[in-house]
Amino acid sequence: MIVTSRSNERIKAARALQDAKARKETGLHLIEGDKLVFDAAASGARIRTVFAKEGADTPDGIETVFVSDDVMDALCAAKTPQNLCAVVETPDCACPETYPDGLIVALDRLQDPGNLGTILRTADALGAGGVLLSPDSADPFSPKALRAAMGSTYHLPVFVGELGTELPRLKAQGFVCVCGHLSGSETLPAIGRRTALIVGNEGRGVSEETAAQCTLYRMPMRGRAESLNAAVFAALMMQTILNRMPE
Repeated sequence: MIVTSRSNERIKAARALQDAKARKETGLHLIEGDKLVFDAAASGARIRTVFAKEGADTPDGIETVFVSDDVMDALCAAKTPQNLCAVVETPDCACPETYPDGLIVALDRLQDPGNLGTILRTADALGAGGVLLSPDSADPFSPKALRAAMGSTYHLPVFVGELGTELPRLKAQGFVCVCGHLSGSETLPAIGRRTALIVGNEGRGVSEETAAQCTLYRMPMRGRAESLNAAVFAALMMQTILNRMPE
């Protein structure tokens, strides 16, 4: 049987997950695209339902609902939907008692979901220990953030917590906290096996409260630009820090 009506209750419930309020209320999110669905399944994500176009390959052992092209268009936020999308249980993003060794990337009020997804993907590629988001940052499980992360959301821990609480805890656990700041030094502090990189809001940078917990660093600029896109800055800083981190 192929679902052909956008008014089908299961289709309406899945479409609603494009909205942040529905994601929060249900503890579910919607992922789009063949690669992302298969990658989420392989990574152990708890997939409730896969929606698929007729004839599409689907992950084994997961309930699949076949839908018409028109219904798939309605389910997906992307302008050109692929063959699959899926409803997935949102993982627990509570902060841990003890943070993992390595690099923790903390995001202070980062607003653009594309930047967030790109930072998650870069952190995954470079081997960071996890990403910590302030509660007023963009939603890592929004469609745009998930597309930008390209599956990395399921590859490394994603934590959500108040930085005013978590940064002191990180410091108490031996982390050096470094944040980008126009008033900072152009010399990085000594990098150990536990370092937290804090990336601020795209327009306003880190808050004063966050800055007070950190060593401030200003990336040297050879050209005339005063600052970088948040995701670009994060990528350059992650690479620099990880290259200096002892084995």
